[in-house]
Amino acid sequence: MAQQLPDYVRSAVPNPSDKRAPWYKNTFPSYAGVFLWVAFYLGLAEPTLGLASVEVCLAGLVVAGLLCFAFYYYAPGMLGMKSGLPLYVVGSSTFGTTGGFIMPGLLMGLLQIGWFAVATYFATDYILEGLRSHSRTLFVVVALIWAYSLAWVAIKGIRYVARVAQFLNWVPLIMIFIVFWANRNGIAHYQPRQDDPAGGFLATLAIVIGFFATAGAAGADFGMNNRNRRDVVLGGLTGITLAIIVAGGLPILSVAGYIGRHAGAPNYDYAAAITAVGALAPIVFFLFAIASVVPTCFCTFIASNSFGTMLPKIPKSLSTIVGVTIGAALAITGVASHLIGFFTIVGASFGPICGAMAADYLLAGGAWSGPRTGVNWAGYFAWALGFFAGILAQIPHVPAAWVHADQPAPLFSFIIGFIVYFAMAKAGWRPPLAASTSAS
Repeated sequence: MAQQLPDYVRSAVPNPSDKRAPWYKNTFPSYAGVFLWVAFYLGLAEPTLGLASVEVCLAGLVVAGLLCFAFYYYAPGMLGMKSGLPLYVVGSSTFGTTGGFIMPGLLMGLLQIGWFAVATYFATDYILEGLRSHSRTLFVVVALIWAYSLAWVAIKGIRYVARVAQFLNWVPLIMIFIVFWANRNGIAHYQPRQDDPAGGFLATLAIVIGFFATAGAAGADFGMNNRNRRDVVLGGLTGITLAIIVAGGLPILSVAGYIGRHAGAPNYDYAAAITAVGALAPIVFFLFAIASVVPTCFCTFIASNSFGTMLPKIPKSLSTIVGVTIGAALAITGVASHLIGFFTIVGASFGPICGAMAADYLLAGGAWSGPRTGVNWAGYFAWALGFFAGILAQIPHVPAAWVHADQPAPLFSFIIGFIVYFAMAKAGWRPPLAASTSAS
């Protein structure tokens, strides 16, 4: 039945064992770099620390790290490791060979453009902070230079970026330690603005999971470079769970310390905590911007591959330039600055995808079943219902009780995606396999 498979599936070649490497050379540094990116912890404090104590928020980070590993990453990572194939091919089981064009194929590319816009906006903002400038014209110029130059680097020299990433991760790690150390004396004096421990805990889960959702599905791409289950597990526990605790915990402690040292209206912006380092602040801002080079390039590279694979008749360079231009426009207009809203969309979009993939993985006995013909409506219904749960709070006139019960929304979107897919698969709502053998 090979002739029934579309080109993106038929031409896929499993990554051979001799091309794979230990977890500490690929999965760990790649995922750790995602969480060490300033966009993760820049707006983390106010929705969490503003409601609950430092201890509650740190507990939320631990639980969120374990949930991200177990629910969102493990099944895609194992599917990638066992099949040796990337996400857009592995996803052809959960969503079908035709349905896979949109999910997770094109959807991943579109959301990467959103991440590209976020990276461009905050890198530009931090460069201007380092220059102590608030010039709108300079912001536009720097954003355009950043966007188009790094897009070119991502396409032409991504292999060099991957090598640099192993060392560049140390830059933001050192910076968050410096900022923490400068604010440490005020931590004991911090008091939450409101007394809502449950709200702060759930907000921590929602933000972290929403941020991680696309990267969780991309575990298939990381897994295909792992040698065995041990690499998948250790790479995830260190690069995801541990990284969340460190890269989320130190900035939360820094903001708490900054507020504890300053009377008056609390400022939950991490940029304010950075100013506590004194004369070094401009340098720290510049270094945080430099550390954004890697996520900017990787976002562009993933989006470019997605569009090039799923839309082969459109020149890859053209689709990439169009995507980069849209991302630059979102950065320049400030749309990309609304992090929490963007995390909500990401979590709602990829939470049910991860849930459906996890159900598919279990139904296949812990393996990849192989591509399914046409559209797998079990996957699409699972996604639609999970997405609805993920954006419930954004829908007008929804009863407040429903919204309150739907927290954390990204987690419920995963659970609903898992349950719906599992139930529909058991009821026989999946199309037949397009190939007679599994790629496990």
